[in-house]
Amino acid sequence: MPDTLRRIAEALERLAPPPVPVPDFSDAGAYVWHPDPDRLEPVDTVARVDLVQLIGIDRAKRILLDNTLQFARGFGANNALLWGARGMGKSSLVKAVHAEAVALGLPLVLVEIARDDLGSVGRLLAILGNASDKRFLLFSDDLSFSHDDTQYKSLKAVLDGGISGRPGNVILYATSNRRHLMPRDMIDNERATAIHPGEAVEEKVSLSDRFGLWLGFHPCSQDEYLAMIDGYCAAYGLSIDPAVLRAEAVEWQATRGGRSGRVAWQFFTDLAGRHGVAV
Repeated sequence: MPDTLRRIAEALERLAPPPVPVPDFSDAGAYVWHPDPDRLEPVDTVARVDLVQLIGIDRAKRILLDNTLQFARGFGANNALLWGARGMGKSSLVKAVHAEAVALGLPLVLVEIARDDLGSVGRLLAILGNASDKRFLLFSDDLSFSHDDTQYKSLKAVLDGGISGRPGNVILYATSNRRHLMPRDMIDNERATAIHPGEAVEEKVSLSDRFGLWLGFHPCSQDEYLAMIDGYCAAYGLSIDPAVLRAEAVEWQATRGGRSGRVAWQFFTDLAGRHGVAV
């Protein structure tokens, strides 16, 4: 009989594992959420650039930094959706404003959750909500959904809704190339084929409406592109003839078929390597 009871107890433990212990969040200032089994993995060094090096997005920088500092200080703040052109610093801005808050001594912890793990976000919120002495910036990068994707329904409860709601010490920042997080052709298809087109479209786009802040990122001009490169040269102490720098930078962006903050950084990485400067 004791063996039978022991086997039953072990089976029950496998079916209902013990709750995940709440970390004290002293190991690091940033974590990555992994489900199955649920765990928060500390990140020793966050890959980011300084806020001053993000050129051409001054309005978005000011608004998101103000919102982040308000939240980190315990005041009202909005969830934010950063949408728009690729490579223009959306995710870099999120990480940079987090660094600014930490530099001011504010108890803000960055927690990244992958789009494919959004189904487990309720369990993550339960963990974060128990750490009442910390403020958490929940970050989901490159967020988008397809026509048969139901992950967005999990995210709706985080943003607005549900009985328990979002813990007061958690805010969500997401980045996406799409303003409504859904492909435009998918929204148009819903409008064309649904029995009640308005209701079908409303269900798809209502997710983005739940973000209090929408910050748009648009392709940069050539002057902004060159200013980004000048900023990197100054930050890393790389001195080069301005005419040569401009010619090489313009040629580089021409081979890439466009300009962006990412293209500027890729050019500077190549330039720094050729001049023996570590980045």
